[in-house]
Amino acid sequence: MDERFERFVRTTFRSAGRRYAEARSAYREGQNEASDGGVDFDLPRDDEGNARLVCRRYAEKRAVPVDTEGHPACFDPDHPDCRGCAEDVREGVVETW
Repeated sequence: MDERFERFVRTTFRSAGRRYAEARSAYREGQNEASDGGVDFDLPRDDEGNARLVCRRYAEKRAVPVDTEGHPACFDPDHPDCRGCAEDVREGVVETW
């Protein structure tokens, strides 16, 4: 009877440990997504949370919000400089200040 009890306890604790590790991992993933809205372009931000970018089109510093697709608020889909800027934001190589 002692062997069966030990085996039961061992398998139960092992199973509980796996469930704990899965829950901890899911919690951390959820925290990371919630803290950055699901997307993080790792851009310097001002006090209001706007990304500090250097506009390619007008060669000026701007503090603008960036949407989940990497488009700054000033994005014009018809202009090649704006399309290049959005690509650079997504790739993490956009010029900032």
